[in-house]
Amino acid sequence: MVRVFPRFRAALLASACVLGLVGCAGSVPPQLKRLPERVELSSVPFFRGEMYQSGPGALASMLSQQGIVITPGLLDKPLHLPGAEAQLQQNMQNLAREYGMVVYPLDDNLAALLTQVAAGYPVLVRFTEGKAFWSEPRYAVLAGYNQDKQTVLLRGGKLRRQLMEFGEFESAWKDAGSFAVLIQAPEQLPAGVDRQRWLKAVNELAQAGQEQAAARAGKALDKR
Repeated sequence: MVRVFPRFRAALLASACVLGLVGCAGSVPPQLKRLPERVELSSVPFFRGEMYQSGPGALASMLSQQGIVITPGLLDKPLHLPGAEAQLQQNMQNLAREYGMVVYPLDDNLAALLTQVAAGYPVLVRFTEGKAFWSEPRYAVLAGYNQDKQTVLLRGGKLRRQLMEFGEFESAWKDAGSFAVLIQAPEQLPAGVDRQRWLKAVNELAQAGQEQAAARAGKALDKR
């Protein structure tokens, strides 16, 4: 048993606090400090299932969040599944546009994602699940975070509340290509919306045959 004398105990505690602050400062981006400490979008629907990288389930969650009555099974055929697994990421975005939604891509950093979650918007992400030779890509909905515990909350696969540490999630997300998008109603501008990025997304919506929805999205930006 190691005895710590009183006059040294305070010094040790102070050193531990300093080291802890340095560790926190190195792991939490400054942008996150401006966000709420903890957010969970509990109203985001969850569809259990691991078929097709959990893509149909994650997309169904995002569409349902926008008030569209849908289930993952109804998305298989329009996503050309089975057979088009290699094109799943693009097909999911195309299908969201066919439902009149704006697909808005986010920057490849954790702060950009959590900023949208803090504003009330779930984020569709793709990450690598598993380790080494057993890893595989998965889609999920980022629906919350906890800065104190440094965890994100995902809905996808078999888990309604999958918790991952910030660093673990960032690594798995970037391994899968840093894919992260919002699926927004035309009048629903993202937090800190980038004008050119929104207009590009609006143009893609119009090219998908949703001219009226695209016009509403353009007007929403002008009214901002």
